[in-house]
Amino acid sequence: MSTTPPAATHTAPQVQARPAPLRSVSFSDGFWAQRQQILRSHTLPGQHDKLVETNRLQALDPTWRTGDRQSRHIFWDSDIAKWLEAASYSLATHPDTDLALRVADVVERVLALQEDDGYLNCWFRSVAPDERWTNLRDWHELYCAGHLMEAAVAHSEATGEDRLLRAMDKYAGYIATVFGREEGKKRGYPGHEEIELALVRLAEATGNGRHLDLARYFVDERGALEPHYYDTEAVTRGEEPGKWRFQTAGPYEYVQADKPVRQLERATGHAVRAMYLYSGMTDLVARGADGALGMAVDRLWDNVVHTQMYVTGSVGASGEGERFTTEYDLPEETSYCETCAAIGLVFWARRMADLYGIAEYADVMERALYNGVLSGLSLDGQRYFYVNPLASTGSHHRQDWFGCACCPPNVARLIASLGHYAYAEGSDAWVHLYAAGEAELDAGSTRLRLRVETDYPWSGQIRIEVTPDREVEAALNLRIPGWCSNATLRVNGKPEEEPLHEARSGNGYACLRRVWKDGDVVELDLDMPVERVYARPEVRMAAGKVALQRGPIVYCLEQVDNGTTSLASIGLPRGAGLYARHEPDLLGGITVVEATATNLVNDDWNDTELYRTHAPHAAACAIRAIPYAMWDNREPGQMLVWVREIA
Repeated sequence: MSTTPPAATHTAPQVQARPAPLRSVSFSDGFWAQRQQILRSHTLPGQHDKLVETNRLQALDPTWRTGDRQSRHIFWDSDIAKWLEAASYSLATHPDTDLALRVADVVERVLALQEDDGYLNCWFRSVAPDERWTNLRDWHELYCAGHLMEAAVAHSEATGEDRLLRAMDKYAGYIATVFGREEGKKRGYPGHEEIELALVRLAEATGNGRHLDLARYFVDERGALEPHYYDTEAVTRGEEPGKWRFQTAGPYEYVQADKPVRQLERATGHAVRAMYLYSGMTDLVARGADGALGMAVDRLWDNVVHTQMYVTGSVGASGEGERFTTEYDLPEETSYCETCAAIGLVFWARRMADLYGIAEYADVMERALYNGVLSGLSLDGQRYFYVNPLASTGSHHRQDWFGCACCPPNVARLIASLGHYAYAEGSDAWVHLYAAGEAELDAGSTRLRLRVETDYPWSGQIRIEVTPDREVEAALNLRIPGWCSNATLRVNGKPEEEPLHEARSGNGYACLRRVWKDGDVVELDLDMPVERVYARPEVRMAAGKVALQRGPIVYCLEQVDNGTTSLASIGLPRGAGLYARHEPDLLGGITVVEATATNLVNDDWNDTELYRTHAPHAAACAIRAIPYAMWDNREPGQMLVWVREIA
């Protein structure tokens, strides 16, 4: 998993593509169609019910328990906004009367909260109006504003209505009167990043370039001022500067504000905040930012993916501050791996893939999506992981909601908007992710309609019918995943070796440039053997262990499938065969991996012995591994990803 962008990208990278519009993509008869259907029938209605049960929606009423700090959370607005964004995405592709009514009610509640000057936040409207903009470091005003902006863009695209979009246009305009380098403005920026990428989306949806200017300000100003802005605002609040809750990573590293962003060398601090910041930085690189910002983005990517990312595509090892720690520090049972952090990595990876047109970025997106993200949602769509460890003693389980409920609506908005991540368009058409369904993509002077048949990710056989709106030369770029060492490609039955060769030696995409005609068929076969994955020796927690992977799926052992006292006692022989078998009736239909291993047994240990001087004996045993994302959907028990490998 190495990623080396071309040197030219350090100055002015050419934007390769833009995400496909959601209405241009549909999923059917397969993995993602099933998950989106569960999202519509269970997840979105269930989350809305939770917003009501926990009084989140009621808190949008400006008169609701005014001044009562115990009655609500300081960033409830963001939970509501992410649900609204997810629901809007779903309506864009699957109209639903009940969901539309719920969305309309939430929109009216949000609009009723906005003040005349444009300000919009339920906590600072009703609970603490005199504390507005006084603690950017710890409180989440700008973070909430960003999520409301993203919801407004999604709602406008889904419904064609622009009232919420106009309200957020006004709110962003107001924020620009508060923050900036001009006389009388605050030189501040958010403690929890998000508004940076949201402002870019808002600028494009409204055509208001001032929002893009504000996004640039928030990125450029971050960590640049001396004395540090967060110290200045702390003194204003009557607090001692530099003394605050999160200093585990050094002063201000927790919020990625210890130095100007162009000087950042490595990922530090709160992982979700970092992913959102890096996504916003990448957006600005794609819109003409200077080469120094592009170089910083490349350095940060290299640091995250090559030294601080789990095999599941999760990031953020420590639960203390939900943060990055040090290079190669990737514990298993104590790993934090917040669902939102993996989602943030997907956001960032897609932006990098669209920016550079290099498949390795989409490889990371796929790894995080199928493993670190999907583990955050149960198969019934109603329970969630906030933390995603790579090993469990059996006590870690999904919950139906959280007091800090950032993850549930976040995973919902990603699944609902998957079309943005699977396909891209522009001068060429791009396929980043393979899934059964249809897409209609711009490809220069023509549009290509793709009908995809596949059982991916369980099978690597992909059939694509291509229909152009007119017969003209156009390019279709198909990602050849980095995990695939052997692929075959045919167009209308004729082998296409050269595009595959160029993909392997170039950007990782097989570029099919031709005059497309009705009835053209592309067949791509990706070999999917079960493979052993090893961590580099510096990852001490994985030393002497192996993970199992097939295609994009990382596997784990669950106790329910492997009748043993301790999964840690299992040893997988180095030469043992690994066999994939599809089980259509297990966990909604999955491919399992089976092998013959050994198990350390304790039948000859005295009950009073904790230690002894001769080794335990091992007995042969059959093991079965399931996709990591599917664990904790059956009988509770132990789980592990990294298995001891023995001679």
